Formats: sequence, structure tokens, C-alpha cells
Amino acid sequence: MMTVAYLVNHYPTVSHSFIRREIFGLEEAGVSVRRFSFRAAPAELPDPQDRAERERTQVVLGQGAFRLLAATACVAVKRPGRWIKAARIAVAMGQGAPKKVLRHLAYLVEACWLTGQMKDVVHVHAHFGTNSAAVARMVHCLTGLPYSFTVHGPEEFDGPLALDLPGKIADAACVIGISSFGRSQLMRWTDPKAWGKLRVVRCGVDQVFASAAPAAPCAGPDLCCVARLSGQKGLPLLIEAAGLLHRRGVDFRLTLVGDGEMRAEIEQAVRDQGLGEKVRITGYLAASGVREIISASRAMVLPSFAEGLPVAIMEALALRIPVVATQIAGTPELVDKECGWLIPAGSIERLADAMEQVLAADPVRLREMGEVGRQRVLAQHDAGQNARALGQAIGVL
Repeated sequence: MMTVAYLVNHYPTVSHSFIRREIFGLEEAGVSVRRFSFRAAPAELPDPQDRAERERTQVVLGQGAFRLLAATACVAVKRPGRWIKAARIAVAMGQGAPKKVLRHLAYLVEACWLTGQMKDVVHVHAHFGTNSAAVARMVHCLTGLPYSFTVHGPEEFDGPLALDLPGKIADAACVIGISSFGRSQLMRWTDPKAWGKLRVVRCGVDQVFASAAPAAPCAGPDLCCVARLSGQKGLPLLIEAAGLLHRRGVDFRLTLVGDGEMRAEIEQAVRDQGLGEKVRITGYLAASGVREIISASRAMVLPSFAEGLPVAIMEALALRIPVVATQIAGTPELVDKECGWLIPAGSIERLADAMEQVLAADPVRLREMGEVGRQRVLAQHDAGQNARALGQAIGVL
């Protein structure tokens, strides 16, 4: 049995359940996976599977300064040539900015501790092209183990040079995009001769959604949005569109499932728009709670400004619920007029119009659209199938 080390900045968390599904899929296919998170998981995790994952995951920064620095000294003494090369890479990724150089030297310290944990590991895989990929690159330098990483976006697409994405790609054995759009963004920073190392492996949907029995079509005025309450999701725009619907005299109820740094701001926007009786925010829920709310809605609405390919859209379609989403990034690879509404990002009026059309539509027709979407999700986003595809791409299956 081959062993893969997984490096993630923050695992497990509610918003990273797709990583858990990928790990489970690899394990079901016969791969041993060792989990490493740089930061500790949240104290409160609503999903029992995430709570179980927390016990299986080693926290790098949880080792304390003494262990990390001792590991660094040990590697520097035992592998001086590799350590110097890794240090040079860390400084180069810092791009001459003192704070960035110090940060990447801290990543080198983390990589040195991880080097001591690589017994029996044959491959290192990181999620996200940010600090986790930087550490994986240095582990590769220190140990000679091949590494790969999955790029989700939008952060990597917003600052590819600041993240030294070209350097990380150049040294990697394989780099994964979660959509064709994502792969195209990696191609921008890769020598065409090396495009063969760039693969598409889509995120998988939880069986809670994929295996759910169909619910009765929703005849009520219910809409939902499942998202982290952050700037990239466009939620202030959603509240403004809801306010416009309210002023038009359209009856609706909107449930926001999620939490995040913008919660207070969004709650204030709801009050400013006079939507206290129309909009509620649940906070984070376990997958079963998310499924219940989506299934009781006419459509799931996600007006993102920047994305990779939102898992929430896949989950809604898997439940036969059509979606209203912005025509950005990888979303059009899954959503079109047959299973939802694609709207221009940033348009309050077009968002309100689409929501009004959903609320006026025949519930049976909405369910037919959702069924089209479900078949696409089952074909493209099977967690087990996609985990096996990743295993083949990185050479462990």
C-alpha cells in the first residue's frame, strides 16, 4: 500500500469537506493517507466526520517552537546541501520583501519538521497553491519526494506571481485544477511543453447529497444560499437584490447557510433593507442540515464575484434543485439554462430578475431543471471516481 502525505493549511473545516471526501476516496482505493494541517481545526465542527478527521490529523504548528526548531537544526546538520537549496528557494519565494522572506523561512522550519514525518511516504500532495504548496515544494527539496498540489482559486488566480505559482508548478510532478477554467489559468504560467503535467480533477459531492431521495417540488417562496460569509461570495449584492424584490412586492423567504468574517456586515444590510422577516442566517450546519434547507428551496442562489467551481452549486444540483449563479470561472462548465440561471457578476437587477423568475416558475419545471443538473453532477463530481483519478494522476494508483 502506498502512502501519501496530505498538506492543508487548515483541516478539517466546514468549507473543506471536499478534501475529506477526496481522502476517503483514496483510502477506499487502497492508498494510505497521512493528514497534516498547519493550523488546528476549529473547536466546533458541526459534522461528525470532520470531528473524527480532527483526531486523525497532525497539526504542524501544534508541535511548538522547540520541536520545530530542533527538527530544522537536525535537517540542516544531516542534509546540509538540501537544506541550503531549500533555504534559497524560501528566500526566492519571498521575492526580496523582508516580511515575505521571513514568512517563507518559517515555512522552511515547518518543512523540516515534516521531513521527519515522511517515513514510508511516496508522494506529497497539498491543497491550494498558497503556503501549503510552498511547504510541499520545500519538503520535496529536502527529501526528494515528488509533490503535487490542487489549485482551487480564486486566490491563486488573483496573485500568481506574488505566490510564485510558476516556480511551484515548475518543480511539481503534477498540478491539479478543479475545472477546465482552473487548468487554463495554470497554463498561463507554465511552459507549453510542460502542459501535460496539468490535469483536471473535479471536486466530489458528499453522498448525503448524491444519494438523497427526491423531495416534493417546493411550491413555497423559499430560496437559499450556501456560502462562506466572505467578500468573494457577493452576499451584500444578494441582500440588495432581495431588497429590490421586496420593493417590487415579490413574496419570498431567503435562508443563508454559512458563517464568516462578514456576518455582522450582512446582518446590518438585512436590517437596512428592512428584510428582518424575510432573511435568516443559520451559521454553519452539518451536511444533513444543509441538505434539508436546500431540498426545501425552489433554488440555490450564489452571486459570487470570484470562484473556482463552488461545491455548494454541485450539492444543490445533486438534490435536484436548480441554481442561480454568476457566469464566472468554472461555473459555466456545470450550469446553463437547462439547469439554472447564469447572470453577470455584480448586477443587482439581473440577480433580482433571476430570483423573481425562479419564484414565478412552475415547481415541476424547476424540478425537471434540477434533474438535468443532478445527472451532470453524478457524471462529473463522483467523489470516489475523482479521487481515483487524482491517485492515477499523481502515480499512486
